[in-house]
Amino acid sequence: MKILVSDQIEQVCVDILTSEGFQVDCKTNRPTEELKGMIPAYDALIVRSSTQVTSELIAAGKKLKVIGRAGAGVDNIDVDAATRRGVIVMNTPGGNTVSTAEHTMSLLLSLSRNIPQANDSLKNGKWDRKKFTGTELQGKTIGVIGLGKVGREVASRCQAFGMSTIGFDPLLSAEVAGKAHIELVSLKEVFQRSDFISVHTPLNDDTRGLLGDKEIAECKTGVRIVNCARGGIVDEDALLRGLESGKVAGAALDVFEHEPPGDHPLLKNPKVVATPHLGASTEEAQEKVARQIAVQVADVLKERGVVGAVNAEAIQMAMRKELQPFVLLAEKLGALQAQLMRGQLRKVTVTCSGSFVTQATDLITAAALKGLLTHLLTEPVNLINAPVIAREMGVTIDEERESDNLSYTHLVSLAYQTDLEKRKFAGTVFGTSQVRIVQIDDYHMEIHPEGHLILYKNVDRPGMLAKVGAELANADINIAGLALGRDNPGQKALTVMNVDSSIPLQTIRKLEQIEGVFEVRTAKL
Repeated sequence: MKILVSDQIEQVCVDILTSEGFQVDCKTNRPTEELKGMIPAYDALIVRSSTQVTSELIAAGKKLKVIGRAGAGVDNIDVDAATRRGVIVMNTPGGNTVSTAEHTMSLLLSLSRNIPQANDSLKNGKWDRKKFTGTELQGKTIGVIGLGKVGREVASRCQAFGMSTIGFDPLLSAEVAGKAHIELVSLKEVFQRSDFISVHTPLNDDTRGLLGDKEIAECKTGVRIVNCARGGIVDEDALLRGLESGKVAGAALDVFEHEPPGDHPLLKNPKVVATPHLGASTEEAQEKVARQIAVQVADVLKERGVVGAVNAEAIQMAMRKELQPFVLLAEKLGALQAQLMRGQLRKVTVTCSGSFVTQATDLITAAALKGLLTHLLTEPVNLINAPVIAREMGVTIDEERESDNLSYTHLVSLAYQTDLEKRKFAGTVFGTSQVRIVQIDDYHMEIHPEGHLILYKNVDRPGMLAKVGAELANADINIAGLALGRDNPGQKALTVMNVDSSIPLQTIRKLEQIEGVFEVRTAKL
């Protein structure tokens, strides 16, 4: 397999991948159109922040299985487009944690003590001590927006300087924040109480312009703002207005909405300290993320596991050995639905019963949809893009969890609704790996979901099985297994046969002509 590296990266990344047997081509600083011409030949793409991995570039990557970002942010990658095509996007968020936290502290100290301005002044032959009087960190309140790994590391370092640490994060629990000695508050309280504000969130639709005119107006007069996360989280025009009005005493920026920022007025403001996106630029961090992304990409391509994926939680879970039989079961149920379904699909409901599988309901649902869509579509379908494709097609997807089931320790049920019918299939795993379908509609039976199946309903009376068996024998079709389910004696029954070969259409027609046999269907699992 071939891997394209399109941004500058430490040699250790190439060495690891080459030692794994991959062909690695480093083609950096290439325009997008040139990359689009190259990418069809590659199984993986490794980037840093320079390459813009657009939907068009992803679409051109017909063989592309994984995009690796040597770093934390993936805002230069169209993750939605990658997900839609079933391409794994992964990053290395832990590798930059310490370097970014330390750079944040460097900017925080530079901002509070006017170090860059004083340095420039002194080198220009001046001795303006009073002009550069600063402010101490001790006793001040730092408001950290985003309490992931970097945010918590920044808070810890600020505490060492004697600062009070408050923070906002919609995911972090108060208990975890308390253990880190961070007071968890609302976003509005961060603005109102902080002497310094440091931003550590991803850039997305919810965080773009998170600090704008309205939010700056809520801040203390004299607030100082640091952004070492992503450009665009702080509204640059609003920040400039805040600096010019005196509401904001200073700002330290490592990132910008457009990089490089060019002749931006913020860079000319004497209250601004700026660096050219250096948060991850330490020797240790570069070595760490290069090594990390190489190992992660190699593991994915060699199917050893998935770590660091931002859009493939299902695949990460599917690598767990104990879940693999249930993933297989769900795929079989979806494939069976696809082959038996009549009408326009409207709704799919996946229900997981039992403490073990309920923890993996998202994965089980993705597997069922993969089995369903693989039989209905020509485009590639996998655990990443199956839910996306189904929703794009207008299918309603419901997930349900049941704590237990009276008949089985674990049960996976797949129900669907079309404009013509409603049906339900269910299955379980016996032991550690014996996959079985145990219910079709209201009929309970035990079916080995493998190979060619014949399914038909019949009147429950003696001789029916013999008549069907005779027709199959005439067609030289061997019966490998048999399962029977019925309502009540003498009424309707459902018969499912495993057979050793495909069933010709003329044989199906002969089976349908047997009195008392109806709804003959076939499937291949």
